[in-house]
Amino acid sequence: MDALTMKKLAGEFAARYVEPHMLIGIGTGSTAYWFIQALGERVKQGLQIQAVATSKESALLASSFEIPILELNNVDEIMLTVDGADEVDPQLQLIKGGGGALLQEKMVAAASQRLVIVADERKLVQQLGKFPLPVEVIPAGWKHVRRRILDMHCPKVELRGQSQPFITDHGHYILDCYFEHIDDAHALNIRLHQIPGVVETGLFLNMATEAIIARADGSIQIIKRES
Repeated sequence: MDALTMKKLAGEFAARYVEPHMLIGIGTGSTAYWFIQALGERVKQGLQIQAVATSKESALLASSFEIPILELNNVDEIMLTVDGADEVDPQLQLIKGGGGALLQEKMVAAASQRLVIVADERKLVQQLGKFPLPVEVIPAGWKHVRRRILDMHCPKVELRGQSQPFITDHGHYILDCYFEHIDDAHALNIRLHQIPGVVETGLFLNMATEAIIARADGSIQIIKRES
């Protein structure tokens, strides 16, 4: 089973978690796309839900399937959010932000009772860090932030988009930080947040409650966070 089929399998499986009249969060990315599409089919069949999107891209996609979209400021608590990840370790610590929506994704996740991650087996790792860690930064000072991160023994830090910087939905830049391996994600997250100009990091720690991992053999692996 190829990567695309695995993503589709995970996304469609997660759509079963959504119950009538739920307020849900909908993620961003290639696996979340299949979740939104499967959810849209259920809405066409009469499922009544409301959703908060983690990006403009996901909001447009959901609206095309007639899924009602609310602003995060207009809701109190989200029952369930389904989103993808770039890396997932066995403790359900995550690296997210490959799609550039990490700030909104983290805000929606923080407002949710449950955060369910959908991914294919390639995203499951023993240690975070091989995937470059996205760090969202204020454009005016990104070079200073980059130098500070390089001083933290990060071998390479690149501005996403280089000569034409990628702009997030909230008007920021993203630095992709090639740590290679992250020994203490909690300590690194704290150090990064102490740098003036850092808006948010792609480290999602103690947030995911469950992961749906699609395997190449067509099976689904469920990983739940230990309480």
